Amino acid sequence: MNATRHPRIAVVGAGPGGLVCARVLQRHGRPVTVFEREASAGARPQGGSLDMHGGTGQAALRAAGLLDGFRALSRPESQEWRLLDPATAAVLPAQGPPDDHGEEDRPEIDRGQLRDLLLDSLTAGSVRWDRAVSGVTPLGDGTGRLLFADGTTEDFDLVIGADGAWSRVRPALSDAVPGYTGITFIEAGFDDCDTRHPDLARMVGAGTMVAGADSKVLFAQRNSNDHIRVYIGFRGPEDWQVAAGVELGDTAAVRAHLLTMFNGWDERLLALLRDNDGAFIPRPLFALPVPPTWEHVPGVTLLGDAAHLMPPLGLGANLAMLDGAELARALVTEPGVDDAVRAYESVMLPRSAEAAKGCAEGLAHLLPPTGA
Repeated sequence: MNATRHPRIAVVGAGPGGLVCARVLQRHGRPVTVFEREASAGARPQGGSLDMHGGTGQAALRAAGLLDGFRALSRPESQEWRLLDPATAAVLPAQGPPDDHGEEDRPEIDRGQLRDLLLDSLTAGSVRWDRAVSGVTPLGDGTGRLLFADGTTEDFDLVIGADGAWSRVRPALSDAVPGYTGITFIEAGFDDCDTRHPDLARMVGAGTMVAGADSKVLFAQRNSNDHIRVYIGFRGPEDWQVAAGVELGDTAAVRAHLLTMFNGWDERLLALLRDNDGAFIPRPLFALPVPPTWEHVPGVTLLGDAAHLMPPLGLGANLAMLDGAELARALVTEPGVDDAVRAYESVMLPRSAEAAKGCAEGLAHLLPPTGA
């Protein structure tokens, strides 16, 4: 890199991948600015639990110097994977999660805890909150111009799009847009589960419980603070509620529809639909076309879901973090910014293509199309 001036690097998005990238750069004395549209770190809940894989997420945390901090927060006991028969709720033999690739060390951590660990590791002021990006313009000289929602601009030697499924950076590289997979998850939750829902807590166990049949699935996942998060999955149109004649905000109507949909399942599993605390939250699943690819554009690149959005089978956050660590390492070790980005993309894109193909196949196996 230029000996007299470190490159100006912008990371768009303060998710796990972008924050790992920023942290690894800062560990090597490289300045970086993270732009995040959320107003603050606590502006919204960060979602459920993540299992950190040894060869991806944990490798990234090691590069960031945060593996010990992760270990202190993680829940090794939550690696447990329990498969239940939908008709009887009996525990069935299970080899583990569909994406485990034989990995035995995959401790869980809540997304919010992981994000706080990464944020706390950064130099104060590294993240500019409430700075929504509306687009990026490559300037033709190897740099990129960030356009913000308030109409202002800033120029950088490299803009890294780590801004998720609906990335505002991606259009500078690719016209690919996420497509609906034909599958919707609906999220529900249970608070104080060991005290208020002890039967359900025993059924779920210490980790993840899954039951599936006839293109429907129930996931129940232990989180920290005695919380269980449930995902109710099924095949159907993105606007399934229109055909069902229910309003998404009408919890009772959604519950009645789901109970009809899962009619015949064991009553202990149906308690996941009957007794949840709060509303049902729709989570339609989207994915980018496979393989993810683009022509290299100097001054701009992508990582994580912005680069390779795939079905949520445990790989997304892990790959995003590995992307971030590897891109940062390339920026430190390669002779120039463009050399670093080319080196990173040459490894990341084929790896992502293989992972996305596997996730698509895994989702089809978990929720096979009707008649398959």
